Amino acid sequence: MKSEVMGAFSIRPSLLGGADSLGPAAVKGAAEPRRSERLTARTAGKESQREGRTTGMVQKTSSREKPSTERLRPEIPKLTAVELEALLRRLNLAQTRRIYQEVAARAEKEEWSYRDFLAFLLAEEVAHRQQTRLVRFTRKAHFPFFKTIEEFDFSKQSTLRKTLLGSYLGPDFVHEGRSLILHGKEGRGKTHLAVAIGYRAIQNGFETLCITAAKLIEDLSNASQKGKLQDALLTYTHPHVLLVDEVGYLSYGSDAANVLFHVVNHRYLKKRPMIFTTNKPLRAWGKVLHDEDLAAAILDRVLERGRFIHLDGASGRTGHLNLVNLEEDLPASADRARIYGSSPPEFPEPTDVNHVGAPIGVIGLPAGGSTRQTCANPTPAIVSSNQTFVIKASPCSSVLLALRDETQVLRDETEA
Repeated sequence: MKSEVMGAFSIRPSLLGGADSLGPAAVKGAAEPRRSERLTARTAGKESQREGRTTGMVQKTSSREKPSTERLRPEIPKLTAVELEALLRRLNLAQTRRIYQEVAARAEKEEWSYRDFLAFLLAEEVAHRQQTRLVRFTRKAHFPFFKTIEEFDFSKQSTLRKTLLGSYLGPDFVHEGRSLILHGKEGRGKTHLAVAIGYRAIQNGFETLCITAAKLIEDLSNASQKGKLQDALLTYTHPHVLLVDEVGYLSYGSDAANVLFHVVNHRYLKKRPMIFTTNKPLRAWGKVLHDEDLAAAILDRVLERGRFIHLDGASGRTGHLNLVNLEEDLPASADRARIYGSSPPEFPEPTDVNHVGAPIGVIGLPAGGSTRQTCANPTPAIVSSNQTFVIKASPCSSVLLALRDETQVLRDETEA
């Protein structure tokens, strides 16, 4: 009885201890060789391997417990110049690859901080990419010439001022899908102003395309005949801004209004702006495009979110010639020289009296050598082959004309 009670008490401490009480015994048993095995060189080697595994596990556990700052501190790679340039090329940092050595030397000399060095490289890379994009978009725009809004002479315009174009020089012009029709006679600066607005859109980060109305209509008409109209439309509906120059200058095919309407309607639905230049009034677009209804539909969509601007003033191409005063100095049509009873020339010029080879020449002229005559009823000349006639006396008898057959003149020149 007593032995059973003592056995029960001897078992309880081991139960209360649980795994903790068994842990040292298990470790001790694992460390000591079995009693049944003989302690030889082989068993000693196995025991040393077990101890080595245990030591390695303890070392791994201790290495995992190192502070996180040591784990996050990377080892600085030692790269050659060739390897560094290869990494920059892989990241497409073209400008940084070209200037980093020079900038690094400057940074060391001027004792820049790491932050200033990085900021300088990033700023140069961004500026280079912006300039590259600007050049690429300008080339793709196919402008007939390069003009800016600063080069436009607003002093020649009676009503147009730069402040009136403020909304077309900012990004809202594209975001809100505003369109514009520039109307005026030749040489008033319509294309210049359209190119300037298109280039400003490129500066704001938008893609622009410039094309003449004749080229656009011809391309789309040919594509429509081949059944590829939808594919061809992408060329003119994809860019953010579309410039259609010289509407009405040339004649178009019968389907001009049809193909142009496809472009205008698609861009209208996508809120993509368009700029048109024309020398024709809006009421004449129906005749130009050969369809009054489609022309009205085109103008309705363009002007819903757009404006119509008329450009006046003198021509920018021939303004230096002062053609207005020149027309005032010309004599009246009734006072101009009449040849063979036909209408007087629009721009009379003096005739060289010493030029003999001309089929029709002036042999004698009054003082001053002018061909202008003041007689009211000049006697008409009678033309006959191989003969010369002299005009009879008249109020213009001071002028002596010789009419010679062209064949005779050529023969005389050959003999001479």
